[in-house]
Amino acid sequence: MDTLTIILIVIGVVLLALIILYNGLIRLKNQVANAWAQIDVQLKRRNDLIPNLVETVRGYIKYEKTILENITKARASIMESDSLEKKAKASNVLTDSLKSLFAVAENYPKLRANQSFLQLQEELAGTENKIAYARQSYNDRVMEFNTKMQKFPNNLVAKTLGFNPRELFQATEKEKKNIEVKF
Repeated sequence: MDTLTIILIVIGVVLLALIILYNGLIRLKNQVANAWAQIDVQLKRRNDLIPNLVETVRGYIKYEKTILENITKARASIMESDSLEKKAKASNVLTDSLKSLFAVAENYPKLRANQSFLQLQEELAGTENKIAYARQSYNDRVMEFNTKMQKFPNNLVAKTLGFNPRELFQATEKEKKNIEVKF
């Protein structure tokens, strides 16, 4: 073999390796985007349930106006959020507000017996479980993507082509604290 053939084979192998690395990073990047989209779908479902819940509760809870206002504000924040970080923070606020609402609802026996409230509460609980699962799936994809980007020689390709690591979906400090139960 002559020198030109060897050089062409080496260049071909290097190009093939770069293509394989690039395609792997693109695949993982798209999986991360899809995992976030799954969270977004569940957040939208929860946001769609909120107005019905608020209207159902409004007639029963006369003195807990701030809780309903907090839920409405948090819902609006999620809908207006333009980044993953902002949407995640707003989602956490909404989760906390819903927990407060359900805790207060225990003081209203007629509300707890209302079929619409019970159905909405059950649907929201199911949606919260789906959100938790989607967050876990998202974090799995992010970890896989970030790990691949950090390994050699992927890190050279990733940096050169402008791939950036993604942030994990993490619990807030407030969510990490123990819940205080009083009787």
